[in-house]
Amino acid sequence: MSDKRTAVFVVLDGLGDRPLKELGGKPPLDAAKTPTFDKLATEGQSALMNVIGPGITPGSDTAHLALFGYDPIAEYPGRGPLEAFGAGLETKPGDVAFRSNFATVDDNMVVLDRRAGRTFTPEEHAELQAALDGIEIDDVKVQFIATVEHRGALILKGEGLYAEISDVDPHETGKKILTVRALKPEAEKTAKIVNELIRVAHERMRGLETNKERAKKGLPLANAILLRGPGRHSDVPPLPERYGIKAAVIAGGALYLGCAKYVGMEHIPVEGQTGTIDTNFDNIAMKTIETIKADYNYVFVHIKAPDNASHDGNAKEKILAIERTDTMVGTILDEVGDDVVIAIAGDHTTPVSVREHACDPVPIMFWSNFIRPDSVKRFSEKDAAKGALHTIKGIDVMPILLGYAGYIEKFGA
Repeated sequence: MSDKRTAVFVVLDGLGDRPLKELGGKPPLDAAKTPTFDKLATEGQSALMNVIGPGITPGSDTAHLALFGYDPIAEYPGRGPLEAFGAGLETKPGDVAFRSNFATVDDNMVVLDRRAGRTFTPEEHAELQAALDGIEIDDVKVQFIATVEHRGALILKGEGLYAEISDVDPHETGKKILTVRALKPEAEKTAKIVNELIRVAHERMRGLETNKERAKKGLPLANAILLRGPGRHSDVPPLPERYGIKAAVIAGGALYLGCAKYVGMEHIPVEGQTGTIDTNFDNIAMKTIETIKADYNYVFVHIKAPDNASHDGNAKEKILAIERTDTMVGTILDEVGDDVVIAIAGDHTTPVSVREHACDPVPIMFWSNFIRPDSVKRFSEKDAAKGALHTIKGIDVMPILLGYAGYIEKFGA
């Protein structure tokens, strides 16, 4: 048998929770039927995890950077570059990237609808994208891609660009699009470019056939863009360079794909992986098995459904998402269990009762058929607190997982 195994990391987004009266005082994970997870907990090692640090509520982007072994305080590029990567655009060091909304404004640039009605056809997306992609302002070129609903990603490419600028988006209707200001002297050029871009985009968008047809149907016009989450791409050592591994990501959401691609993972598409409760768990299992059997050393699998249910305040759906993931992991390990080291965790706590991220630590466990087990018998917040690994941080996950898998070199003579 090789001394190296494939490291598999399954993240149930928003897994952590708090006790709920409707569940008899149990969190959803404790209330769910999870025979696979409980078996792994009995045979493996558990811990609670402060993904970024004690008391810090993680964003999805910063949480994943930490879980991939990067210090999010020092190496977070901003949301924009990660969204752009996930949407299929390639940013390079020095580029400034944004999340983008199509919006409806009046002739005075007052925002009437921050999402322009949300719903767009593929044909509308294509025309709007063509109007924005390729705009040039001075020596800066714009790349734009429409993604889902009202959303898109935008990159500014040019010299001397910095992300320290104020918001475009007033974050409420009835207010004018904001004039962008530089928050640092070196960002003056970026602020000037963005202000001009907002004007040019409005001029290009308002006369489009898409908007003529939307007006006839009484739909909100997509005649402006709101840019959010500016970030400047900086170089980070990718996982293949840092650990000498070939890494893959199996995920259904642009942000998670973007985080993974930013640190050097290759996206493995799965038919029917949507990020909702209706995602095709069987196909995810089969593709994960296939990827493990290929020449990948690390496979990251992201399941978004628990977090969606939490944000909706739906405990029943969160339990269902956990149970379906439990079955999926069982299918994977029945086929390749002898060849892997696996970690199961959440990326943050999203209590059903709160419907937003919270600072509570999340459960995590590590399993392989050679690991020395601790005394934990179930996978839950309460039981994980008794685990052999005690309390760890997100940045500890990769060394532990890859160490067990055989990819961390001996330190010293």
